[in-house]
Amino acid sequence: MIRGIRGATTVRFNEEDEIIKETKRLMEEMAKSNQVNPELISSVFISVTSDITATFPAKALRLIDGWKYVPVMCMPEIDVPGSLEKCIRVMMSVETKLPQDKVNHTYLNEAIQLRPDLTKE
Repeated sequence: MIRGIRGATTVRFNEEDEIIKETKRLMEEMAKSNQVNPELISSVFISVTSDITATFPAKALRLIDGWKYVPVMCMPEIDVPGSLEKCIRVMMSVETKLPQDKVNHTYLNEAIQLRPDLTKE
């Protein structure tokens, strides 16, 4: 079964090092909490708010062992007035045996407010 695993995080500054660090942290937590093997990842889509322009967050995936061939694409998030700033959102499609209600979606930093119903305490 192919399932979508959602995740999001925020950065304090539009700086390459922080964007890469926080994206890598998010991806590693998403993979760990769902026992994801990179061989079973179909694709990863990453969207960013318009205030993130210093680098492509997808670069972070290349720093994770075994993720060299994972297809990844970055795109802009819809610019909705009043939405969370400096936010990186991820949709990872993976082959898994987990039932949909057992998938662990990961929200870090200020992004916790996006889906408090899915955030573990």
